[in-house]
Amino acid sequence: MEDITRGGQFLIKETKCENVFTPEDFSEEQIMMRDSVKEFVDKEIWPNKDRFEHKDYAFTEAMMRKAGEMGFLSVAVPENYGGMGMGFVDTCLVCDYISGATGSFSTAFGAHTGIGTMPITLYGTEEQKQKYVPKLASGEWFGAYCLTEPGAGSDANSGKTKAVLSEDGTHYKITGQKMWISNAGFCSLFIVFARIEDDKNITGFIVENDPSNGISMNEEEHKLGIRASSTRQVFFNETKVPVENMLAGRGEGFKIAMNALNVGRIKLAAACLDAQRRVTSNAINYANERIQFNTPISSFGAIRYKLAEMATSAYAGESATYRAAKDIENRIKIREAEGATHQEAELKGVEEFAIECSILKVAVSEDIQNCADEGIQIYGGMGFSEDTPMESAWRDARIARIYEGTNEINRMLSVGMLIKKAMKGHVDLLGPAMKVQEELMGIPSFDTPDYSELFSEEKEMVSKLKKAFLMVAGAAVQKYGMDLDSHQQLLTAAADMLIEIYMAESAILRTEKLAKKVGEDQAKEQIAMSKLYLYKAVDIVSLRGKESIISFAEGDEQRMMLMGLRRFTKYTNMPNIVGLRETIASKLIAANSYCF
Repeated sequence: MEDITRGGQFLIKETKCENVFTPEDFSEEQIMMRDSVKEFVDKEIWPNKDRFEHKDYAFTEAMMRKAGEMGFLSVAVPENYGGMGMGFVDTCLVCDYISGATGSFSTAFGAHTGIGTMPITLYGTEEQKQKYVPKLASGEWFGAYCLTEPGAGSDANSGKTKAVLSEDGTHYKITGQKMWISNAGFCSLFIVFARIEDDKNITGFIVENDPSNGISMNEEEHKLGIRASSTRQVFFNETKVPVENMLAGRGEGFKIAMNALNVGRIKLAAACLDAQRRVTSNAINYANERIQFNTPISSFGAIRYKLAEMATSAYAGESATYRAAKDIENRIKIREAEGATHQEAELKGVEEFAIECSILKVAVSEDIQNCADEGIQIYGGMGFSEDTPMESAWRDARIARIYEGTNEINRMLSVGMLIKKAMKGHVDLLGPAMKVQEELMGIPSFDTPDYSELFSEEKEMVSKLKKAFLMVAGAAVQKYGMDLDSHQQLLTAAADMLIEIYMAESAILRTEKLAKKVGEDQAKEQIAMSKLYLYKAVDIVSLRGKESIISFAEGDEQRMMLMGLRRFTKYTNMPNIVGLRETIASKLIAANSYCF
C-alpha cells in the first residue's frame, strides 16, 4: 500500500523515494500527450515569437482556438462536460509544456483553463456547467476572471464592485471597475466578484460578455512582458446578471477566489518549467557556438558555473512540482473513493496541499527569473537584443512573481497555513519541535556515521534542516502566538527555510528513485544536481535561520539556538561544489541542451 502523505507532513515525516512521483514515471499516454503539446508549441508558437512580442493579440486568440481544436483546453474538464477528464498530473503536464515558448500564450492559456473555466467546473450548478463548460473546453468560448480592482489587489476581499438585486428578484445589477483582466479583449464570459449589500465576503457571478449590457473596456495595457496577452480594465455599469448565474452561494466568492488561487499556484510553477528548459537549452547552444579567445565560451568555468546552476534549479523545480501534483491527484482519488463528487474531491485535494502550492509558486517563479537573467548574461550584448529569445524570456518571467498572489504573500501564507494545520491537529508540529528542544539540551553524538549508501548523508542533512525549521518556527510561535502574523520579516525568513527543505528533498528523492532504477553511474549528473541544490539550500537555511533567531531570542536562549543551528547545518563530508558543477556542465554541453 502506497504511503499517502498529507499536506505539510513532509516536514515531520520521512518520505521514501518509492512514494514520490517523478517525470521519469510518466506513462506512455502522458509521454504521448507531452510530445503532442511540444509539437504544437514548436510548430505554431516558437517560430512566431516575434508576433507575440509585437502585440499581435489576434494571433494569440487564433492560437488559443487552435489549442482548443487539439483538445488542450479540455484536459482538466470532466468528460460529461466535453472534456478529457484527465488527472491532475496530466493537467500540470500540459500546462508545463504548452507554456515555455512565450509568456503571452502561457498567460492566455492559464487564465482560460484555470481561473476562467475552473470556478464553473468546481462550483457551478449542473445547469451552469452544462450551459458554459463545453463551450469553454472546446475553445468556442474563452473565459476571463475579474477579481482585482484599483483598491483590491492582495487584499482580494476588499473589492468595491457592487451587486444589487432587482426589485422583481430575477437578476442582479453589477457596477464597478476591474483591472489587469487577462483575456478581456477576446473573452466570451467573465467570472466576476462583487459584494451584495454590506456582506462580509464577496460573491461570484458568471457574466456573459455583452457590451450592450453595461460592459465597457479600456484599451490594451502596455506591459513590461506578456505583451500579446490581452490585458484590459473592465467596467460594469448596472450590468444585468440572472440570479441563476450566481456561483455557489451568496458570500462564497472569497472562498472560490482563494481555492482558485491554490490550483493556480501549482499550475504557475508548472508553467515556468519548460521556460527554464528552453532558456537553458538556448544558452547552451549559444555558449557552444560563440567563439572568444579562439575557443567556445562553453569551455570557460564562469559560463559552465551558470549553466550548471540553471539546470539544477530547473531539475529541482520539476522534481517538486510533479511530486506535489501526484500527491494532490492521490488525495483526489481518496476523496472520490470515499464517495465525494469530483468537484468536492478536487477542491479538497488541492486545498490539502495548499502549503506546497505556495512553496512551488515562490520557488519556481524566482528560479525562472534567475535562469533568464543568467541566459542574458551568457549571450552577453546579444542577450540584451530583441533579436535573441533571452530578453523576452526575462521580461515574461517577471510577472510570475506577482500574479496568483505575490511571492511575499505566498511566503507568509506557506508558514501561516502550516501553523494553522498544526493547531487543527492535521500536522503534529509541537511534538517534533519539543523533541528538537530536548535534543539541543542533550550531548551530541561524536560517532562517525556510515555514509556508504547513496544520499545517506544528504538525507540526514535534510532531516537536520527540518529540525532547524522546527526549532526556529516553534520558538517563534511560543514567543508571539497568534501575533506572529504581524512579524512579516520573521515569517518570510521561516518560509525561505521551508521552501529550500521541500525543493532539496524533492530533488534528492527523485534522483534516488532514478538511481535505483538505472544505476548510480547512469544518474551521476542528477546526483550532482541534487547535491549541489542541497548545498545551496543549507546555506540559505543557515542564513535565514540565524537572521530569525537573533531577531527574537536573547541571552542563553539565543546562544543555544545558534549553536543548534550550526549543528543542524554542518556537513560531515563537504561536497566538492566545483566538481559537481563540472559534472553537470559537461553533460549539458555535450548534449547541447537541457537533457534531464
